[in-house]
Amino acid sequence: MASELKHSQVMALPNHPSLHAHDYRQVVIGLQGQTEFELSGRGSLVGPGQGCLVSESELHSFSGVGQNEILVINLPAPVLVGELGMKDRMDRLFDRDAYFQLDSQAQTLVKALTTEMIANPHDEMLGRACADTLLCVMERHFRDQIAPRRHGHRLNMDIIDLYIRKHISRKISVAQLAGSVFLAESQFHQLFKTQTGVTPHQYVLKKRFEMAQELLCNSQLNLAQISDSCGFASQSGFTSAFTRYFGISPSRFRQQH
Repeated sequence: MASELKHSQVMALPNHPSLHAHDYRQVVIGLQGQTEFELSGRGSLVGPGQGCLVSESELHSFSGVGQNEILVINLPAPVLVGELGMKDRMDRLFDRDAYFQLDSQAQTLVKALTTEMIANPHDEMLGRACADTLLCVMERHFRDQIAPRRHGHRLNMDIIDLYIRKHISRKISVAQLAGSVFLAESQFHQLFKTQTGVTPHQYVLKKRFEMAQELLCNSQLNLAQISDSCGFASQSGFTSAFTRYFGISPSRFRQQH
């Protein structure tokens, strides 16, 4: 992603996609906005506190989504040779899934160190020290979460449900749900249907109806407000869909409950 290789750098990705591979490992951490990566056929959106691990010679595509900023840590092989302790840490780090989410403590450290890098962009020693610190913290952070890269796994429905709950007043795409658990859309759709027995669209619609029932029973919002809060395009569309789903209109449901 850069013509002159540095140990670490803060940069923005252009909004047009690029594709390449390099003979060194790379760690990418989102700082602001969103970027899109595809590693060996698996795509994901990377936002603040999220990131990905790019192995050496791994063909990958990347692009920015609007305004964005990422931290890139480059790990050229010559640097790792002779530093067996750090090399072992990196081997363990790269033995996990390619996409990751940092906890709040790690994100605070990322923010502090990147502030130093930005303030001193030509201090290569500082950049190396900050990069090594982050890598050590990440390896410890993931030590109990090591998983084979890109192997099948069960979806974390708690994360998916939280994403739906936070965005239920808006349109929610399958790509967005897939991004919340760092999977390509096609892989996510297949795993989701296998695990839940319904499509992502059907699942989100069910959650909208559950929220509507909750608001009908426990709030003073009118039908138009409930329709908007649950992400329906119009009150009439909400009433029609609710009636088809439950066999009773929202107004009648409210009266009975």
